[in-house]
Amino acid sequence: MNDSALSQKVYSFLLSTYRWYLKTPERSLEEAYQAALKIQEIENKHFKGKKISPESAMYSSNVMDYFQTELKKLLKTARMRLTEFKVSRWFSNESKQKAAAKTGIAYPNMSVILEKLRFIDQIISKYTETITTTSNIVSSNSAIVQPSTAKSRVPDINNKPRRKVDTISVLPRSILSTITRLQVELDPHSEEDVVKNFRQTQRRTIISIRFILLLIIVPLLTHQLSKALVVGPLIDNWRNQDTTQIFLNQEMEEEALVNLQRFEERIKFENLISNAPILSPEEVETMMKEKAQQLAEEFRRESSGAIKNVFADVCSIVAFIWLLLVSKSSIVELKDFFDQVIYGLSDSAKAFIIILFTDIFVGFHSPHGWEVILEGISRHWGLPANRDFIFLFIATFPVILDTIFKYWIFRYLNRISPSAVATYHNMNE
Repeated sequence: MNDSALSQKVYSFLLSTYRWYLKTPERSLEEAYQAALKIQEIENKHFKGKKISPESAMYSSNVMDYFQTELKKLLKTARMRLTEFKVSRWFSNESKQKAAAKTGIAYPNMSVILEKLRFIDQIISKYTETITTTSNIVSSNSAIVQPSTAKSRVPDINNKPRRKVDTISVLPRSILSTITRLQVELDPHSEEDVVKNFRQTQRRTIISIRFILLLIIVPLLTHQLSKALVVGPLIDNWRNQDTTQIFLNQEMEEEALVNLQRFEERIKFENLISNAPILSPEEVETMMKEKAQQLAEEFRRESSGAIKNVFADVCSIVAFIWLLLVSKSSIVELKDFFDQVIYGLSDSAKAFIIILFTDIFVGFHSPHGWEVILEGISRHWGLPANRDFIFLFIATFPVILDTIFKYWIFRYLNRISPSAVATYHNMNE
């Protein structure tokens, strides 16, 4: 290959690269326009020309998740390409336009550009409104409890729990609620809004219950499968090779010794009270050896099970964290579901739940419960029950919990529901 041919190839490559650079505004605008067209196609085909949302059509949660994922991808593409278009147009001056004309690139007509931009803005503007999920939840709750007050466009109803915290009205809230309810009852579209809000609440409840079941079933299933299929065989193989290690800690050894002593005392006692022939020392010794071997096998299995529990619990925690990371939308739905349930309770029910939880975890009898829990956890992992640590934990942790409960009641519940706090104090006294 001679130098002229090589120079010609380099020149062609540089020219094509320069043309690609000069066509960046047109290419970015076209990609954003195509993304907007795909969004419009989904709207026309699956949502009767309306925006992509659960209110526009009735689909299952999995189908809606698919549409929402596609919508997010297309919106992200359109916005990124619009940004790229704006930046590239800012750098595109008159000299570069002349250079583009020399290379055979014709800039599109200004009317075409404006038409595409107008269409993209028309599609994207539908999804730039920030609607909080909590407001919709509260509106749905109002629709179920009082169908006549379900008008979602009334801000005082939609944001009732939040507004109680953030604002203080001049008139009593009962009067404002009555006026708002009358306005909604006179609205001819209230029945349609009731049905729409009920469907939203039903969908949210199904997602929340399903997610709660997943949070329970997935870690438990991971624990059992990892313990039986992965961790169990490895630990059993390692423990079988080491025949001398039976007890994980001294407490297990002392427990086995106590059981063996009680067995020996029971044999002697039965010899004294029964009419059967008295056992000889050799027979007693033989029975003691059999019992010792049985206890050794039992505590070997318990020690192996404790080691398996440690690794299986780690796998369960990893599965639980992974489930939380991949289910952010479900977490939001679950939080709003709990908000809906809590705000829907009566004042006496709220006070009852608060007293129940405080008495269980920070009440007078709670130290005994914490002691049982900590000893059970220690035995589950094969650790010796450190009495000093248990007493220190009981002396500090319930106090911290009690402080958090009292601060929450003073800081938040007292503003959200003062009558519930008054009921709580009356029941507590």
